[in-house]
Amino acid sequence: MSFSDLFDSGFKKRNEDHFAAIVRVAQSDGIITDKEKAFLDRLATRLDISADEYEEILKDYKSHPINPPTSYDQRLERLYDLARMVWIDDIEGPNQHWLLEKLCVGLGFHAQNVRYIADKALALAHDKVDADTFTTEMKNMNR
Repeated sequence: MSFSDLFDSGFKKRNEDHFAAIVRVAQSDGIITDKEKAFLDRLATRLDISADEYEEILKDYKSHPINPPTSYDQRLERLYDLARMVWIDDIEGPNQHWLLEKLCVGLGFHAQNVRYIADKALALAHDKVDADTFTTEMKNMNR
């Protein structure tokens, strides 16, 4: 096996784990709505998740670890996806907020700041900002 094969499989595994984390958010209320399903379908394509992998992750999403990205920008990108998932049907419940806070810790954000980070991320997602605006606003919240 070549070095590039190792890199590709590691990258693929991180995408699968990220997708499983988003499925976990979608499943937090016990159902996946049509809007959530459409979002998951688009995200699976973007993350290069095959149909078989998609079905397997839906069945066993809890077996995937939450692997924190090493760069702050990658953390924000994943947080953007997760926050949008919470707001996909314009309903934010206590379990979804709690889960987003938990996932923030899993993404590598400091535990003392996750409530603030989750609140800000959910507010931006609710406002339906694009990824660039989300990243800029999240970076500026510490200034």
